[in-house]
Amino acid sequence: MSHHTISSRQNPKIKQARALATRKGRDESGLFLIEGIRHVAEALQADFPLQSIFFAPELLRSEFAHNLIAQAAAQDVEIFQTPAEIFTTLAEKDSPQGIVAIAYQRPLPLPALSPNTHPWVTAAITPQDPGNLGTILRTLDAVGANGLILLEGGADPWHPTSVRASMGALFWIPVVQTDWDTFAAWARGYHLYGTSARGTADFRAVSYVQPAVLLLGSEREGLSQEQARTCETLIRLPMEGRVSSLNLAVAAGVALFEMRAQFKGEA
Repeated sequence: MSHHTISSRQNPKIKQARALATRKGRDESGLFLIEGIRHVAEALQADFPLQSIFFAPELLRSEFAHNLIAQAAAQDVEIFQTPAEIFTTLAEKDSPQGIVAIAYQRPLPLPALSPNTHPWVTAAITPQDPGNLGTILRTLDAVGANGLILLEGGADPWHPTSVRASMGALFWIPVVQTDWDTFAAWARGYHLYGTSARGTADFRAVSYVQPAVLLLGSEREGLSQEQARTCETLIRLPMEGRVSSLNLAVAAGVALFEMRAQFKGEA
């Protein structure tokens, strides 16, 4: 596909790309922004569906990045060349690398995950911080888990902060958004381990069995009584200091690595 040159900030393509910085713009279009060489490369490697790429030649000095653009063009991704002063209105970073991709969101229905194909997933109830979502995705990738389920709304996994924090894991790990009742019915096929300050089991003293779901309560409310009752085991992370809880992504990471150690026979 040929390159197009954009020289006006008022160009509709630029306006559409700029709108993706907002939740409304992402929700209405079903698109999201991927910023930076490494992240665009990871999306291409994962065959993630890209609509277009914007690049600024004076900012993009990497031969690797120019090869990415050629690769995307060969896959019929639209390529737009812009001056640096226009490109910087699309970029979130203070020192942009000169390349941004617009990708199609890939929402998955819950039945796309099953105990046979996705034996180890994490679910989070109304997570508040997109950075935590990206970090959890990156951790799921690191431990070899298979999916992330977001329950009852909360932060947007397609938010630029989530995309960046995932370090490309968003393009490989399935993400499902659903409600609690649908999840609870589906989760009957899994062993459900809930994290809770009221949990009676030290997370290291539990024998985890696949297919497994690690359920993270909301940062504000924790697990409701109904949610806690749905769990096979409520686990807690012992706390020594004055703070009452860990950051959501840190808590997920601690529990996921313990689960990994057991599943790999390293515990």
